[in-house]
Formats: sequence, structure tokens, C-alpha cells
Amino acid sequence: MKKFGKILLIVLVAALFLGTFFYLFQRSRPKEIKYQEFTAQVGDISRSTVVTGKIQPRDEVNVKPQINGIVAEVYKKAGETVQKDEVIAKLRVVPDMSQLSSAQSRVRLAEVNLKQAQTNYKREKELFDKQLVSADEFEKVQQALEQAQEEMKIAQETLEIVRDGVSSSNKSGSTTLIRSTISGLILDVPVKVGNSVTMSNTFNDGTTIATVANMNDLIFDGKIDETEVGRLHVGLPVRITVGALQDVSFDAALEYIAPKATESNGANLFEIKASVRVPQDVTIRSGYSANAEIVLQEVSEVVTIPESAIQYKGDSTFVYIRQADGSFQEKFVTTGLSDGVNIEVKEGLTSGETVRGPQIIATPTKK
Repeated sequence: MKKFGKILLIVLVAALFLGTFFYLFQRSRPKEIKYQEFTAQVGDISRSTVVTGKIQPRDEVNVKPQINGIVAEVYKKAGETVQKDEVIAKLRVVPDMSQLSSAQSRVRLAEVNLKQAQTNYKREKELFDKQLVSADEFEKVQQALEQAQEEMKIAQETLEIVRDGVSSSNKSGSTTLIRSTISGLILDVPVKVGNSVTMSNTFNDGTTIATVANMNDLIFDGKIDETEVGRLHVGLPVRITVGALQDVSFDAALEYIAPKATESNGANLFEIKASVRVPQDVTIRSGYSANAEIVLQEVSEVVTIPESAIQYKGDSTFVYIRQADGSFQEKFVTTGLSDGVNIEVKEGLTSGETVRGPQIIATPTKK
């Protein structure tokens, strides 16, 4: 039994020794080095940048009242279309007491003046008919009556406007009727019946009755870093993608580059705007987040290879070109535009030639 245990121990020790020797032998063997290979091809190279922003209508207006009052009726709601001068809401006037008192006093004074002018006219008319006064004196009295009548009419209209917001002689121009100033889509109606509203003045922007926009004329509004704005110019093509719309993109054209930067988180950013051409079958909502891809540089029908195949020696660039015998020979080349993956080769390489890329360390070859 003891003899069997010794033999088993010797076998285990020998197996451990042989395993260690084989492992070290495998590790000490030289590893075969392989390289990726690429074929030079003719293609297009473009360099672009992506700008984040949003889609918004070019013309978006806030419709505000011309008088102070209380919302009596609302005829439109968000999402509905409206034409220019179409009524959106109606106000009930809350008159200013000092203005109302002044208008009422003016009416009473106009009544007194009118009565006096009528009495004078009646008396003067009787004298004129009897040829006791001249025509010139009668015409002056007649003119005074007409002036008193006109003053009465103006005073009454002023009182109606102060009290009701509209006069009986000009109902079509009523300031109590809130009309849209443009044709378009109603984006928001932030007021409800019973809300108090104020007109805009020096100290107050006024209450917004509705926000209306022309959704047939949209723009992309975004900001680009100062390191790239120098390559932009008005008219550049832009490709717009909207995150809320899957697999949908459409064209735009750059139409505005801000002349002044704004600072954001330590970076200088320039505002850009692009006119958007939306297909008829696509519905865009105001405020959609979007990305704009702007092509900064582009070349067509040029020799290209992956940029990883380019080697550098000082200020020079070169590649390793495969020879007929399978070896690779160093050759200097002149490079051009790069898109970060592929690069243009202007000189030193022709389409169809094979170049060596980064090396690949292969696993040891087993015999």
C-alpha cells in the first residue's frame, strides 16, 4: 500500500513538471504578427458637424388686448387654425372710474351747450325769416348749432368707448373683440373665461390672449461652437433630424449666422438659423428638439483609404504598399480631407493598390 502511494506521488509530480514545461515552452515561442490590409478605392469624403437645437416657426406672435377687461368668451382653442382678423375672444370692459366720470361730465356739458345752441338757432331763425338779421349773422348761429351737435356726438361715443369698449358708430372696430394679427395655427390660449386681462403699456407687457404661428414657414434654431463657425457661410445645405420622429429627416438651408457670440458654460457659441423644408406628409410641432448636420467640406471621386493606414514621420505621411511578392514597401503620400474614418490621398497612391493597416497579434501557431 505504501509502495502504491509512492508511485502515485511520483506520477503527480512528473505530470506537474511536464505541464509547467509545456506551458513555458508555448509562452516562449515567437508569436506571428499579422496586419490588416486595405484596398484604396475611389469615393466621396465629407466633413460635417452636428448642431443641436429646435424647430420653431419663423413668425410667432402673441395676441394681446388693446384695453383692460375680463374675458367674456373664448371662441378658439389651441390646435385650431385661424385667419388674420378672425375673432379669438371677447372682453367685457372694466371702465376706469376717473375716465368714466370725466366722460359723463363731458356728455352733460355737451347737452347744455347743445340746448343753448338750439335755442339761439330757433330765435335767430325767426328773426332771419322776418329779415331782421343779416344772412351772415344767421350762418354763424347755424354753425354754432352744428358744432354743438358734433360735440354731443363725440362726447356720447367717448362715453360708450370708456364704458363698453366700443361705440355704436364703429362696432366693426371694437376693441373688446380680440382678433388674430396673422393667419396660422393657434399654439396656446393661456386665458379662460373670467380671467382679468391688461393692455400693454410702458410698465406692463400686457396679457397674452393667444399665441399664433405660421407652421408652414419653419426654421431650425441652434448654436455652434466658435471653433467651427468660421467654416460656415449662408446657403450651406443642412440635414435635419428630429428625435420625436423616427427615421424622418429633411433638408434645410443655412440662412443666418450670429455676428456675436454668447457665453454658455465657458464656451463661446454662435446662434445659427436654417430655413426648413418639411414634406407635406410630415407634421412638425413647434419646439421639437432636432439635430442639424452641416457639411463643412466635401470632395468627390477621390482616392480614399482608412485613416488608420496612414503612418507619420515628422511632417511627412506615408503608407506601406503591398508588392507583387507579398512584402510591403514604404511610400510617401499627400493626404487631404478626412471624415474621421476615411481619408483622401491626393498623391502617391492609386485606386486598387493594397496598403497595410494596424498590426494584429495572432495566437501562436500550433504544429
